[in-house]
Amino acid sequence: MDILKNITEQLKEKITEANFEGANIVLYTNNENFFREGEPKIKAIVEQIKKRIELRADQKILPDKETAEAEIKRIVPVDAEITEIIFDVQRSIVVIEAKKPGLVIGKQGSILDEIRQKTLWTPQVQRSPAIKSKITENIREVLYANNNYRRKFLNDIGEKIYKEWNPEKMNGWIRLTFLGSGRQVGRSCLLLQTENSKILLDCGIDVASSGTDRFPYFNVSEFDINTLDAIIISHAHLDHVGLLPYLYKMGYKGPVYMTTPSRDLAALLALDFIGVAYKQASAPLYSSTDIKEMVKHSICLNFNEVTDVTPDIRLTFYNSGHVLGSAMVHLNIGNGAHNLLYAADYKYSKTKLLDPAVSNFPRVETVITESTYGSKNDILPPRKETEDKFIQMVKETVEKGGKVLIPELGLGHAQETVLRVEEAVRKGELPKIPMYIDGMIWDMNAIHTAYPDFLSSNVRSQIFQDSNPFMSDIFSRVGSPQERKKVIEGGPCIVIATSGMLQGGASVEYLKSFADNPNNLMILSCYQGPGSIGRRIQEGEKTIPLGEYGHGNEVLNIKLRVEIMTGFSTHAGRNEIMAFFNNMRPRPKRIIINHGEVSKSLDLASALYKLHRVETNVPRNLETLRLR
Repeated sequence: MDILKNITEQLKEKITEANFEGANIVLYTNNENFFREGEPKIKAIVEQIKKRIELRADQKILPDKETAEAEIKRIVPVDAEITEIIFDVQRSIVVIEAKKPGLVIGKQGSILDEIRQKTLWTPQVQRSPAIKSKITENIREVLYANNNYRRKFLNDIGEKIYKEWNPEKMNGWIRLTFLGSGRQVGRSCLLLQTENSKILLDCGIDVASSGTDRFPYFNVSEFDINTLDAIIISHAHLDHVGLLPYLYKMGYKGPVYMTTPSRDLAALLALDFIGVAYKQASAPLYSSTDIKEMVKHSICLNFNEVTDVTPDIRLTFYNSGHVLGSAMVHLNIGNGAHNLLYAADYKYSKTKLLDPAVSNFPRVETVITESTYGSKNDILPPRKETEDKFIQMVKETVEKGGKVLIPELGLGHAQETVLRVEEAVRKGELPKIPMYIDGMIWDMNAIHTAYPDFLSSNVRSQIFQDSNPFMSDIFSRVGSPQERKKVIEGGPCIVIATSGMLQGGASVEYLKSFADNPNNLMILSCYQGPGSIGRRIQEGEKTIPLGEYGHGNEVLNIKLRVEIMTGFSTHAGRNEIMAFFNNMRPRPKRIIINHGEVSKSLDLASALYKLHRVETNVPRNLETLRLR
């Protein structure tokens, strides 16, 4: 079916050009009246073909940028605080960046509609980050600088999707191969195959391992980078996205689908990953050029936005409650022949930062669930209890003149900790003690302020009311070894630093200085991978030879107080996982367990089978399951 030909024939001489932007269809017209009044005809075609269509003005009838910008500034209220107006001439789009985007949109989109009618440019609105983020700025520069390439790339993707697109149900076979995360935490990577498509779900690295054990099994016959149709990323943690730029280095030129926050965070984490490699005097797996390629080929979706990714697979992201932008991946395969939910990492309870994971879906036959805390012993304590205990421990340490070190992954836990400390100081539960943020956590916080729509309602309203908790004056950024030295030599404080597993980065440097003082406190609140320094300390080791981890010949003697706090986890604990499946609608016919240590995965599989009497599988890496 030539879908573009079908549309242009219906609209006859009204359309000058018809292109794809991924699965979306974009029509251009040089008829001003049709541009302003043609929406009913466009809606009728949308209803007919069930695909998203956007009508834009042809470049020939667009007013010049200066005229359009002046008109936009006249229309938009001054209170919106426009910071930048960017014209994408190739696509007839104007991007309006403002501190208060709601005032640019207007009631029920009235102001956007007026801009479109008066200027003929198609407006898009972005929020100006409250905290300047270099990475977000760089990403936007990459996208704007490659407008021509992006336009052709997105059109090619659309042509590929619709070349074999069929609105009828397809009853072909479906297979799922585990290239990573089978009976382990780390290197999440799943290959989904149908008769028409090959899709990669996540492409992570095991940060706690070394050698080839760090990487997914790409040396299998099923995996061929040249036949890969698309990559879908659930969220930006390195164990899910850390190897993605490497695929572009190896020649992949196809699309990667993720949410917009995940794209920005993935780029930041990948750059940090390169930096850590250089600091450890090892050759990085990829370069900043490869990260740019990842950004160039990204297609970003919002939650609940449906899009075709191949002729027989339709994708929808749902909030997973894990970290900013994290998503449950719902795949409608073969026009409803089979529905797969990839619940990569999720949190099924409300946190300070995020709303809980979604548990209602249109249709689901198979679910893939994490099992990080899936055993019967992984009962996470109540959130408030954990938070109160945390504040009490910090208070006790500070009163003794000690320092608090919180090693963090950078994304998720770190922001929860920041929000809890800010709240405690604001409410008088803690004295106004300095909190130092070291590593990339500051940049992470900046990205969070740029996408408040993905945050919990409480944090979102704080940001909208100009009381952004991430901008509290108790937080100070540590950006150099000299500044780090001042913190180490200074008085009582809280230090939050990467990496979370103490495998490298600033957290190790602080630990070297803090470890010898029993008045100091270290809180381990995130998952500690087997073999990591964090895991060894968690298991009670008091003497750690740092040479094994590339930190010279030093031996770390642990004399400071160490506390394990799993209650801050951004993963679902055992009770939350069980509650998720109890409440999930519709009920799945099959549950596949991954992303967990062997005992935890098997324990969870047994419990879910006993409770729901549905088929449960705990695949090993390199195993292939037939879904249909």
